[in-house]
Amino acid sequence: MKNTSKYFIILLVILIGGFAARLYRFDNPIADWHSWRQADTSAVSRNFVQDGFDLLHPRMDNISNVQSGLDNPQGYFFVEFPIYNAAQAGLYKLFGFLTLEEWGRLITITSSMITCLFLYLLVSRHSNKAIGLWSAFFYSFIPFNIYYGRVILVDPSMVMAVTGGIYFFDRWLNSNSKSKVQGAKFYLLALVFTTLAFLLKPVAVFFVLPMIVLAWQKFGWRLLLQWPLWLFAVVSVTPLIWWRTWMMQYPEGIPANTWLLNGNGIRFRPAFFRWIFYERLTKLISGYFGMVFVLVGIYKLAKQKDRLFFASFLVSSLLYVCVFATGNVQHDYYQIPIMPSIAIIFAIGSYYLSQWSFRKLPIGRVLLALCLVGGFYFSWQQVQDYFNINNRSIIVAGEAIDRLIPKDAKIIANYNGDSSFLYQTKRKGWASFEKPIEEMVQMGASYLVLANPTQTDMGLARDYKVVSLTPEYVLFDLKKE
Repeated sequence: MKNTSKYFIILLVILIGGFAARLYRFDNPIADWHSWRQADTSAVSRNFVQDGFDLLHPRMDNISNVQSGLDNPQGYFFVEFPIYNAAQAGLYKLFGFLTLEEWGRLITITSSMITCLFLYLLVSRHSNKAIGLWSAFFYSFIPFNIYYGRVILVDPSMVMAVTGGIYFFDRWLNSNSKSKVQGAKFYLLALVFTTLAFLLKPVAVFFVLPMIVLAWQKFGWRLLLQWPLWLFAVVSVTPLIWWRTWMMQYPEGIPANTWLLNGNGIRFRPAFFRWIFYERLTKLISGYFGMVFVLVGIYKLAKQKDRLFFASFLVSSLLYVCVFATGNVQHDYYQIPIMPSIAIIFAIGSYYLSQWSFRKLPIGRVLLALCLVGGFYFSWQQVQDYFNINNRSIIVAGEAIDRLIPKDAKIIANYNGDSSFLYQTKRKGWASFEKPIEEMVQMGASYLVLANPTQTDMGLARDYKVVSLTPEYVLFDLKKE
């Protein structure tokens, strides 16, 4: 009982600490690292607030043809089913305090902490509570996870859903056969969480391998004859299939995505291994020193009583990274789904490292402390700039434009296709010069804004009226008298 209370208190401290860490720059505008994807996500939520909750027709502010290659005058944005957006917009409308962006961050932070809890429960069941605590600790405090545990993206919520699905699936498989009600409850919860994971982001399918392993350990080859498993598989993927089928009616709203697989031919080339295993895993996530945990964790994984279950997390992550090779190399946020696997392997390595002694000297604990301090320090050096707003001019310009032009005006906010600038204006329009200006005027563009204007930019003043000019931005009226 005393040990149980101790573990509970430590877990509570980890969860509170992880939550608090993710409040760092909580009120940042969407103009930090990977703001373009966050802006598109939050724009869908903002349009729900303004135009109503039409979940079957999600719209963003960017109506350009850049993402799909097709004209998209309605601004359709068909990617994941907009559960996250509905929650963000719904909470904002329901409670009235905090900004829309802050509600998005709060959803992600909460999802991250629930993932920590599921990781602790899962790892504790299949190893011991100490390693479970280490898993929660690393998932909470790895600097990469702190930043991406508070972004306006669906990925952390998907991770929470798939981790919850694995946990409740495990509980169902091991529920007392005499308690059918309890077993049914766990089965239903597993089904709901897994279905949500697929709808939030289809890459969740890679991370159901632990469920397959659990079913194999329970039934062996007889798993193929278990109707509840077949029912689970069919019901969980049916909403995803329906959504993907529905999306095909709106090709202009589906961003090009096949390039994420191996669009630049990088898979298994030397650059692929350098980017994934050195730049991301060793340098960004592990902060160099954390690789000691990885090496010890992999070595000790073979000695775990449930090594097949833990290995399935690593295999899932490797399959995902290799299949979406270009996506994982080009965008570091693509590594969000593999963070539970990394936290688990870090935890196993840390636990066994702390047990190592040489001639009764606690060498392992000294090395553990050194690796913790060094790993977190060097990882933070990589991540700290992610929180910075590198171009505050787009914030200043956005606030001014919201005052100066009509709410229904369409604007060109040229930012080389990045939606972050357009998002700040709170207007629909284009994030790049997809066509000559005159053609875009015919498509409905009324204004043009450029951040940090140059002398070359001001050449447009010969043809268009300057509405406002500051060092941060220039606003042109494209309507000719």
